[in-house]
Amino acid sequence: MPETTIRIDELEKEILEKKKELAELRRAQPREDVKDYTFQTANGDVKLSDLFDGRPDLLIIHNMGQACRYCMLWADGFNGVLPHLENRTAVVMVNPDPVEQQQKFAKDRGWNYKIVRDATGEFSKAMGMHGEEEGSFWPGATGFSRGADGSIKRVASAPFGEGDDFCATWHLLDLLADGWNEWEPKYRYL
Repeated sequence: MPETTIRIDELEKEILEKKKELAELRRAQPREDVKDYTFQTANGDVKLSDLFDGRPDLLIIHNMGQACRYCMLWADGFNGVLPHLENRTAVVMVNPDPVEQQQKFAKDRGWNYKIVRDATGEFSKAMGMHGEEEGSFWPGATGFSRGADGSIKRVASAPFGEGDDFCATWHLLDLLADGWNEWEPKYRYL
């Protein structure tokens, strides 16, 4: 076996072990109390506690909205595994777009997410998914748990970015002779 193949196998095993360690550390960190934020939907305002849909866990996908083609890339990919995720936990996408735009965009993309609007940005900022500039949001995911007493705890968060493990596209392009080759997602909805 070529030495590069052996080294690739070693690195893949090492990376997998580091990913497991990272996941364990995220889940082991102290849980943060989270207030019951209010979001906008087509059916009126909803509370964060309502988004659990009677389940003990909730996964929030933070999305910058329809102007971000990278966010579209991640959301398109998650939409494909959404039924699998929902078999385990409640899943909701949050972004700053007006509700009517969210609905039209989701329909056009074939998304099946429950989508809510963080109109003030207060929730996104508290979760670390809000930039310094007014109205700037960052993509990522946050996991929550709900106690028997109704309390909401933030379990862990992770930002999204080029090359991350949340989008298979990067890793597939890595298999090409010239890798990403300055590739960027094509689709944008404005």
